[in-house]
Amino acid sequence: MPYGRGRFFLTPPSVPLFVVSLVLAILAFLVFYARVSVPIINAGRVFDVLAIAYVILLAGVLIRRI
Repeated sequence: MPYGRGRFFLTPPSVPLFVVSLVLAILAFLVFYARVSVPIINAGRVFDVLAIAYVILLAGVLIRRI
């Protein structure tokens, strides 16, 4: 059930979007804090990966049926 105020509705994200954003955030934390080597993410791009994970989660909350 969406939460709405006026014409602005928030819906829970789908499970696949939540899992994708969670995996990206966990990978970014592992690269930054545990110094794990991930080929796609280097230490200079950790903030970018966290921002992408947040935008994916935000899109799942703001846009219906995603």
